Amino acid sequence: MGSLSIWHWLIVLVVVIAVFGTKKLRNVGGDLGAAVKGFKDGMKDGSTDTPQQVANANKAADPNTVDVDAKQRH
Repeated sequence: MGSLSIWHWLIVLVVVIAVFGTKKLRNVGGDLGAAVKGFKDGMKDGSTDTPQQVANANKAADPNTVDVDAKQRH
């Protein structure tokens, strides 16, 4: 009773399709795939930039921004 056989999974799949419908499941699958692709692209883009490149890109975006190093007092 601990493990589920293929028949259990088929019954669950049929119930899910009956409740949600195939069109809604297809949309959810497409949205999930787009989210995963966007996450992978974001991780790939973020890994190529060094912190110095990111800082330089931020400076170029807004010329009114002043970059300072704050010192902590103890």
